[in-house]
Amino acid sequence: MPTFCRCCEFFLQTHFRAPLVFATELYPRKEFRLPEILSQEQVIDLLQSIKNPKHKLIIGLFYGTGMRLGELCHLKMEYIDRKNFQIKIVGGKGNKDRFTLLPKHLLPEMETYYCHYRPKIYFFEGHKAGVPHNERSIQDAVRKAMKDSGLERFGFSSHSLRHSFATHLLDQGNDIHTIKELLGHSKIETTMIYLHLQQKKRATLCSPLDFLLNQNE
Repeated sequence: MPTFCRCCEFFLQTHFRAPLVFATELYPRKEFRLPEILSQEQVIDLLQSIKNPKHKLIIGLFYGTGMRLGELCHLKMEYIDRKNFQIKIVGGKGNKDRFTLLPKHLLPEMETYYCHYRPKIYFFEGHKAGVPHNERSIQDAVRKAMKDSGLERFGFSSHSLRHSFATHLLDQGNDIHTIKELLGHSKIETTMIYLHLQQKKRATLCSPLDFLLNQNE
């Protein structure tokens, strides 16, 4: 679509009755907003404040695996590989399969949960055996955990835990391509947003002004 100068716009608007639609109105600029993430200290406080073992396990899996809400709800028992400490995500976003991490520290809690609830097919099942837990119930568990830990005011969600998973992996020095595969992103550009959220690398940066003045002290 052609662009017009202000004079052309005025002429066209005053001589033609039909309203004109310009490119900026058809394709508004998309806002760029960084996702909200929890600090490592907030994650520890969150886990320590949860009294309900099932809710604590839900939070631990979101943060420790980077799974999406729908992926956690439809996690089947057969996809949990305790031997190799990995979880297979089947039919994720874009109908893609992938592997993600299974935190070693969660294994005892997962075994206790299994012995208590005895799920048949899905790890988290509703009142009816063999039927996955609905997403709203999982979301409610996350919201309650955030409220009990005093983090409710930040608006954190299950997806915030996924963002935190990726960002903290970067802070540990893991490469972005590996994190892309763990998250199941189709494009590396999607994963690169977490570069903006890295704390460790930013903490070591020195302003050019400070560097210059330090050299002359």
